[in-house]
Amino acid sequence: MQTKIEKIDSSSAIAIKIIEVQEVEAMDFLSFREKLSYANISHPEKKKEWATARLAIHDALNLLQEPYPGFFKDEHGKSQSMNGRGYVSLSHTPGYASAIYHLEQAVGIDMDLIREKILRIGKRFLDSTELDFLDKDPEHFTMAWSAKESIFKCQGKRGVSFRENILLEPFSSDSSVIKGKIRGTDFADHHYTVQVKKLGEVILTYTIW
Repeated sequence: MQTKIEKIDSSSAIAIKIIEVQEVEAMDFLSFREKLSYANISHPEKKKEWATARLAIHDALNLLQEPYPGFFKDEHGKSQSMNGRGYVSLSHTPGYASAIYHLEQAVGIDMDLIREKILRIGKRFLDSTELDFLDKDPEHFTMAWSAKESIFKCQGKRGVSFRENILLEPFSSDSSVIKGKIRGTDFADHHYTVQVKKLGEVILTYTIW
């Protein structure tokens, strides 16, 4: 899969990029604060992931004809724009980085490589009702994990448990949409619609508030 950039609607866009080494000149759009952060990343792989994710959000913003404001992480670890305009979420997995931006609503995005080991940790992040409908299949479990991760990122607060607070409605392994909600928190009445895309051995999900 090559780099993909697309509008979701007139207010939002998503970008997926192959992770690779970036030339210094390609990162000139970064804010001064981000350039410092980038320079201080010593691990080569983490440096590539960080840079490619920033390029992805830059591409999404260009598609929407929005200026790149620079981003920082708040006290909950959620990325925020430096000019206070719009909402962003970033993710990466081996080989790919992705970003979603919306002008008016909170967003969450996640990418995960399908791995057998997720079956062993299912009870850590899945409710008993979810274990009942999920097949013992790494792809199905990865879809559930990724959907919960996107919901978690969208709501934007620490202290939300995947198993205790985020509940998914039954879905099949060929579903393109997963419905979910958060219970037992300030957002207990909010329901999420999570979009699902399969990119070879990678599951990508995203949701808009």
